[in-house]
Amino acid sequence: MSKRRRRGRPAHDDVLTPAEWRTLHALQHGMTTSEIARRRAVSIDAIKYHVRNIRDKIGLHGRDDLRRWFGVPRDSAVAARSDAMTQQFQLGAIGQIARSVRDVQESSDWYGRVLGLPHLYTFGNLAFFDCGGTRLMLNAMHGVKADESILYLRVPDIQLAYRELAERGVVFEAAPHRIHQHADGTEEWMAFFKDPEGRLLAIMAQTRK
Repeated sequence: MSKRRRRGRPAHDDVLTPAEWRTLHALQHGMTTSEIARRRAVSIDAIKYHVRNIRDKIGLHGRDDLRRWFGVPRDSAVAARSDAMTQQFQLGAIGQIARSVRDVQESSDWYGRVLGLPHLYTFGNLAFFDCGGTRLMLNAMHGVKADESILYLRVPDIQLAYRELAERGVVFEAAPHRIHQHADGTEEWMAFFKDPEGRLLAIMAQTRK
């Protein structure tokens, strides 16, 4: 007599299923249950079901404990790389800067059309731009933060950048001005302006005679 085939999905060869990993990583990224459900286009009950399964499998029950638990999906690139990593730890260049915005479409138009930053891609309420090799993320998920850091955008010619941006409608706080002169004669020049939410940015340039 042949064995009866078990119904349902086949067992997954990892501590969590792909759906559970996605849910856990979204939770660890600070998203609420309703945000995860909306992003995944599923019900809140489905996300709660995944969270219960995650808690049972890894033996943690507090939301803070889940956020601090570090695990890597078996089929991820991080898992494949971890065994081969033998180099000494060292921080590299800044890879991404995040800025909160009121409206991702409005801000994407301003950063792309007015400032001329190359648009990389948009994902839901997140838009990404290339800022001279550093990725700029515009985030419309959690509201505008008024006290965010100033973005200093390096330009080769501050006079040219000032005139071009002014023609595109940028209103500067003041004209470009020298901030400092180094011992070797290098001059630091800056000019400040505001984004659609009223927060400061600056163009900056280093120049020598």
